[in-house]
Amino acid sequence: MYDIFRSSFSEDYRVVDKGLTALDIKGDAYGVSELMSEFGGCSFDRALYRVMAPGSISEWNQVIEYAFPNFDGRVQCFGYDWLGRIFALDSGRLEGGHSGVVMFEPGTGEALEIPCNIVTFHNEELMEFREAALAVSFHIQWLAQGAAPSYEDCIGYRVPLFLGGKDIVENLEVSDLDVYWTLIGQIIRKTKELPLGSLVANIVLTDEGEGG
Repeated sequence: MYDIFRSSFSEDYRVVDKGLTALDIKGDAYGVSELMSEFGGCSFDRALYRVMAPGSISEWNQVIEYAFPNFDGRVQCFGYDWLGRIFALDSGRLEGGHSGVVMFEPGTGEALEIPCNIVTFHNEELMEFREAALAVSFHIQWLAQGAAPSYEDCIGYRVPLFLGGKDIVENLEVSDLDVYWTLIGQIIRKTKELPLGSLVANIVLTDEGEGG
């Protein structure tokens, strides 16, 4: 099912699923069990992309649904990239007859629909649009001056883009993925409905995207 993905991504390592929890699939099961069985807990290409360990999925569903309440009850997380962007299935949208993929961006505070299901995401999207999906060039820039993150870490923005941070390597740092999303999720939730010019943790939101 994932032959193309397997042939195009180099596995770094696989972590042991400490949760030892049976996979709890919400809604459409197409491709999920197969992905977890073969790649659950794997990191690829110096942490460019990672598949979640099955025991962590339920927790990540809750984290994402808290930050993006419009997706409450619809999310099935399955992977994340080096920037800590979470990839999940959305049971509220179909692509090719199965749940569509959505990318949750901690840097921009946005949820971006990707026009594919879990199988076409791995076998087509990550082949044809790897740059857009995984920010490959930015990853190379980071690796030129920093190490690849561990499985539990990501390279997060010091100041999120939606709070005026710049999309440059100098605005990146190694962060614990769980801590990063806990903090960012709270900010996303609290700032979603704020008007421009609102003061948030000493950073002013402006339509020019510059912090103050």
